[in-house]
Amino acid sequence: MAKMFRAFFFKSLFFFWYRFLFRQLKSLTGLRRNILSTQFKYQKFSSFLHQHHRSSELGDHTLVFDVENALLKSSSLFPYFMLVAFEAGGLIRAIVLVLLYPVACAPDIVGQELGLKMMVMICFFGIKVDSFRVGRSVLPKFLLEDVGKEMFDVLKRSSGKKVGVTNMPRIMVESFLREYLEIDVVVGRELKVFCGYFVGLMEEKKSALHALEQVQEGKGCSDMIGITRFNKVVDHQLFSHCKEVYAVSEAEKRSWQRLSKDKYPKPLIFHDGRLALRPTLFDSIAILMWLPYALILAIIRISLALSLPYNFSTPLLVFTGIHLTTSEIPKMPPNNNNKTGTLYVCNHRTLLDPLYISFTLQRNLIAVTYSLSRMSEILAPIKTVRLTRNRDQDANMMKHLLAQGDLVVCPEGTTCREPYLLRFSPLFSEMCDDIAPVAVNSHVTMFHGTTAGGLKCLDPVFFLMNPSPVYTVDLLQHVQRSRCVDRAVVTEKEHQARFKVANHVQSQIGSALGFECTKLTRKDKYLILAGNEGVVINRACGKS
Repeated sequence: MAKMFRAFFFKSLFFFWYRFLFRQLKSLTGLRRNILSTQFKYQKFSSFLHQHHRSSELGDHTLVFDVENALLKSSSLFPYFMLVAFEAGGLIRAIVLVLLYPVACAPDIVGQELGLKMMVMICFFGIKVDSFRVGRSVLPKFLLEDVGKEMFDVLKRSSGKKVGVTNMPRIMVESFLREYLEIDVVVGRELKVFCGYFVGLMEEKKSALHALEQVQEGKGCSDMIGITRFNKVVDHQLFSHCKEVYAVSEAEKRSWQRLSKDKYPKPLIFHDGRLALRPTLFDSIAILMWLPYALILAIIRISLALSLPYNFSTPLLVFTGIHLTTSEIPKMPPNNNNKTGTLYVCNHRTLLDPLYISFTLQRNLIAVTYSLSRMSEILAPIKTVRLTRNRDQDANMMKHLLAQGDLVVCPEGTTCREPYLLRFSPLFSEMCDDIAPVAVNSHVTMFHGTTAGGLKCLDPVFFLMNPSPVYTVDLLQHVQRSRCVDRAVVTEKEHQARFKVANHVQSQIGSALGFECTKLTRKDKYLILAGNEGVVINRACGKS
């Protein structure tokens, strides 16, 4: 019996190692066959730049490129998964990703494919599909900032179909490629979904035949030119169908320049998310270590602003690291109507805009705004009033408040982080003859103090959690109207005058800041970033 058991054991062990070694040998043989099949097509990327320096030489060839290995200057995927973990999953998920990333990126321990699957599981498990907007509202900004100028010039010269191939989940890069780089086809990994939630698993890579059918639909000829990294030529089978394959070396990528903002095919005006810096591994560790101290610092700053008068709180707030730069206050024209206060009109950077104008003027103002949560309204050190979006009611309310004292309004209706001004609502131009424009700008290094899809009540907290937030308040020369618009008798000429005054104030503020004036509105912003029209839910911590 013992002899039969030993014979069975050694026989099973023999067949196990035979099958294991046979599979490894088979895979190595297939890998070698693929390398040999593409080796005669492989050329250096530098030779491609010299050969196809004109768009006419590229013709209508289909251009297939590797997103993370040929388009982006950095080959590390950690910052993008960190953004997904922090913005869509929360702080705990981000901490788990940072702790496990050294294991996920170790090729000798888990391998590249398994490491990618680990990051996908950490970042996407349990995320609701309908609420996931990081791929459209957050990631495009950081991906655009990492695009190599040399590769972008190649894409710009190509008149044929452009195909982006990636190992990342397609939902992370599709919006960036299609909307900002005008890529025709995106070949990426699909995420598995159960009952409307991501389960953290990816579908298997699409077969070369399925991807080829997807590429050959529509415009472009069947001849394909592939561009990937030197040691990634056989990562995707689609490259084996290319007429020519060019490989980018790491040395070439290091010498690339990053694409400047003025070269973007589509200007980046709106983006969301709390993180203001690119979360590399070391920057992410620094952020997580800073968070406890940042929360304490924000509480101290809020307490100082709420409890002390301006002449005492201002120097103390500067001592905590806040930088406030103000211009010389211009001489105010004589106010013929002493019963009304001064109307200050400013662009909108954060919810703290009216407060910083109050610090600059060293007196209390009344602020009217659209996106205001109940919590922010309670904690505000100055009087704040929420507009109703009903023109008649808002006009009567603003006139009533202006009779009580100085009033500050942000006619954009929402914040904009980039150097652009949204369309100014002309309602403020009907209030009085004397309008005081104020140009406001802010700068942060770690956290954004605005959000489109998060909790509005936390906006001031996140802004004050920055080590050294910067605010610039520039009081401009007053704008005089020939007469107030009588809302009882609205003529076509008066209707045009209101918009003319609003556009004049917008251009004056834009010129002072160096910002570009646009006709975009609050509705445009929230439809892009949050999928709604920006209506505030009446709760203690409302979303907008």
